[in-house]
Amino acid sequence: MKLPYPLQFNDHAIILSPSGNIEKKFVLDTAAILKEWGLIPKISKYALGENGRFSGTLDERLHDLQEAFDDPSIKLIVCSRGGYGAVHLLENLNFKGIKKYPKWVIGYSDITALHSALQVNGIASLHAPMAKHFSDEGVNDLSVRYTKSILSGQSVLYEIPVVENFTFNRQGRAIGKLFGGNLSVLSGIIGTPYLRIPNKGILFIEEIGEAPYKVDRMIYQLKLGGVFKKISGLVLGKFTEYEEDDRMYFSLRESILDATKEYRIPIGFDFPAGHVKLNFPLVMGKTVELQVQEKKIVFKQ
Repeated sequence: MKLPYPLQFNDHAIILSPSGNIEKKFVLDTAAILKEWGLIPKISKYALGENGRFSGTLDERLHDLQEAFDDPSIKLIVCSRGGYGAVHLLENLNFKGIKKYPKWVIGYSDITALHSALQVNGIASLHAPMAKHFSDEGVNDLSVRYTKSILSGQSVLYEIPVVENFTFNRQGRAIGKLFGGNLSVLSGIIGTPYLRIPNKGILFIEEIGEAPYKVDRMIYQLKLGGVFKKISGLVLGKFTEYEEDDRMYFSLRESILDATKEYRIPIGFDFPAGHVKLNFPLVMGKTVELQVQEKKIVFKQ
């Protein structure tokens, strides 16, 4: 797995929109923060476009991303937002340029599809906040500062306290390559050439706005697809904007535990990553040591 080089002063960065359209203010604010970091930011040709729910036509979105992949001067690609649409690009992307000139790609949510495709091609990337978060929270936000730290070459070490009497975690230790992201996007590409399950890998998933029965269906899709048989650990990020369904057998957390009960792997719930303010960056494709302990979850890369 190729890990892009740490960013240096005056490195070139580009903000683009491979999925949904976005307000201009969020992109301009993000460019200002990148400049404050000592980078030279650029906004791609179609980053601020609008075509229905997308930032542009398929060709326009593909143009911006492919040009950024192929440009050796660009060291950082910031995806402005998720939404929907990255999956349209996968079969048309050429990864030769980014393999030759590895660079950081950051984003989350719908950008899960790009993270997964990059891993298939041997390139690590960063599951991290995007433009609206940068704009709303600013340069001093903890998640933004962690993002800068990782891009600058610092290692990852999170120690997440476990809420007292929290009974859902399954304690244990595991080491493996990190993969995953948004559950809906991940389940949508299972069985395709753009998702490769690392042997003994550690799966991270998060979700927003999906009813518990839909989450349960996607968990079973992963289970029936053999994903849980191959992994050595499971990290559950934040599942937000949903209501528990009293017509289900279990709560959402309990249903995930029930679906994975035969696999003797550590499972950590409520990791601070996903569609939330505390959205800690994670290096996808890089080996992680996961320790789920009684009082804390330790995550090292």
